[in-house]
Amino acid sequence: MNNLQKVAGVSAIFEALIYIVAFVYFGAFWEYPSEGTASEKMAYLAENQFVFSMIYFLMYAVFGIFLAVLVVGLYVKLKPINDPIVKVGSIFGVVWVVLVIASGMLATIGLSHAINLMDLSSEKAFDMWRIISVLIESLGGGNELVGGLWVLLISIAALKAQAFPRGLNYLGVVVGVSGIATIYPDKVFTEIFGITQIIWFVWLGIFMLGQSNVSQSISADR
Repeated sequence: MNNLQKVAGVSAIFEALIYIVAFVYFGAFWEYPSEGTASEKMAYLAENQFVFSMIYFLMYAVFGIFLAVLVVGLYVKLKPINDPIVKVGSIFGVVWVVLVIASGMLATIGLSHAINLMDLSSEKAFDMWRIISVLIESLGGGNELVGGLWVLLISIAALKAQAFPRGLNYLGVVVGVSGIATIYPDKVFTEIFGITQIIWFVWLGIFMLGQSNVSQSISADR
């Protein structure tokens, strides 16, 4: 169990790092011509296909893999408290893993197909990419309802059982509520969810690693 907690802690920190990489890339390097023509938009995507695909693969597929480890680690950690909220929250965690990884696969493969359509028609290629973008946003990008429910329920269970630091649990409640609030079409809630979850991931990861090291030290002393 100690090894699982350690791996889960490392996964949580990597989740935060992936968020940061995405923020930096789209904030500093992404120059998508949102006001341009369909031809200009598709040309930009074609020119940046490799980097864009790698970033999306990191944001969704790799993120989903680390998330799967963290979901299992938290479930095992909180399972002894025997609270139904843990089981329900973990189900939402598993669903989030599926949605995130599916979004990554859809983004990378969908972009490739859209770019291949450019020889036929830039407008048709862009229409295809626009549909794919809506699907990605619906599944794992613009709506964080499922992820918010996972964080909220896990945090409530941990708060009731005093399993994690109180401040971490309250932060988790804020993360969860802001995630659920993204059902309202305003980017501010998505940004709040992303920023607060970075802090939550780092704090949770450090805590789980610290507890794992303490447990190993106790076992060694015995």
